[in-house]
Amino acid sequence: MLTFLKSDLFLRFLGGFAIGSAGLFAFHVAEPPALTTPAMAAPESAPQAIEHAAR
Repeated sequence: MLTFLKSDLFLRFLGGFAIGSAGLFAFHVAEPPALTTPAMAAPESAPQAIEHAAR
């Protein structure tokens, strides 16, 4: 077990994991993407939509 923990394969894996974790934290988006906002589902306000549907 100690031999594996000191092996080059394990150290490279551990280094890649550390770099990947740092990248995830560096590029983490605090806000949701613009395409998933509730406003995209209803582009018109309610009174305009009712008036448009009555025509």
